[in-house]
Amino acid sequence: MPTSVSLTHLRRATLHHQGLTRAAPFGTAKSAALKAIEHLGYVQIDTLAVVERAHHHILWTRIPTYKPVHLERLLQERKVFEYWSHAAAFLPMRDYRFALPRMNAVKRGESKWFASVTRKDEQEVLARIRSDGPLRARDFDSAKDQPGSWWNWKPAKKTLEKLFFQGDLMISGRDGMQKIYDLRERVLPAHVDTREPTLQEFSEHLIDTSLNAHGFITRKQIVHQRKGEDLRAMINALLKARVHEGQLALFVLDDNIKVYGAPDLLERRWSKPSQTVQILSPFDNAVIHRDRVKALFNFDYTIECYTPQHKRRYGYFTLPLLFGEHMVGRMDCKAERMARRLEVISLHLESPVHDTEEFHAALAVTLQRFAHFNGCDEISQGT
Repeated sequence: MPTSVSLTHLRRATLHHQGLTRAAPFGTAKSAALKAIEHLGYVQIDTLAVVERAHHHILWTRIPTYKPVHLERLLQERKVFEYWSHAAAFLPMRDYRFALPRMNAVKRGESKWFASVTRKDEQEVLARIRSDGPLRARDFDSAKDQPGSWWNWKPAKKTLEKLFFQGDLMISGRDGMQKIYDLRERVLPAHVDTREPTLQEFSEHLIDTSLNAHGFITRKQIVHQRKGEDLRAMINALLKARVHEGQLALFVLDDNIKVYGAPDLLERRWSKPSQTVQILSPFDNAVIHRDRVKALFNFDYTIECYTPQHKRRYGYFTLPLLFGEHMVGRMDCKAERMARRLEVISLHLESPVHDTEEFHAALAVTLQRFAHFNGCDEISQGT
């Protein structure tokens, strides 16, 4: 039978595993960024630049001295690679083989998105990169070509993306946010394991990665944005087997939510997080599973940049605010980089309980750091 567990215990466990209870859980140098990515399993890539992009923001939250160049160098050094987790992400190079199931599925033609790309298209793009070296999508655009010709940007871009998703091309670097594509054999280190995992190996990887990053898991969290009845059946079977063998225990919250964790989860004493404010990215690993955040923190969070303006409640790009072990509110910000000013458009707290001098003092300290991280010298405030 499942054992009851308190929300407070689970909150502290997951914040500890997420690296959000100490100032520098992964260290302070470039190597800390690699440790963080390996521990979390991935960091999501975001193209929105309202504030510093998500992949940098997520790492900065956990590494006080983090600089974007650290992640760029890890990509150049082939310590991490770009691919797809539940979304576009930087992943540890050590986990490359676990991207192969998706790559091979695309190669088998299982993605309708790339149905219009022909084998001839693929061969021409590969030949061009083989002869010219790493290229961006816009390098395939030529003024002398007429609109609608094969070398027009759109069909070339789709072909590049198909070759990337099926593993023939990798991202060797970025020019700003533009991907630079190169042949896999020129990017992938020779020592990397390229054996495609079995369904069981892949399922075990998903379970272990989630446990490592969050401290406990739910079935729904493990298969977030992943399709396939076979995968779900295998994960269910593995969870049941691990509970039977004593490797995992099943716990239940008061509202009958069932979670899996280490058998000693209840015995471990997680320290209470310090009363500092963390400004989180909307795509932070700690908040990306919205149902989990709602259950753990009673925080109903939705990013509203994809919501029509007249339907927004809080703002275009609100950032969750973590104060100690509680999600206390959200802040809509914009970095005005030319003016070197961080604009705080609005601040919404979940409850008057959080509207204290202690909170605002802690927020002011973090805001100054956040402004500096965004290349801003001053902060302006709205409502």
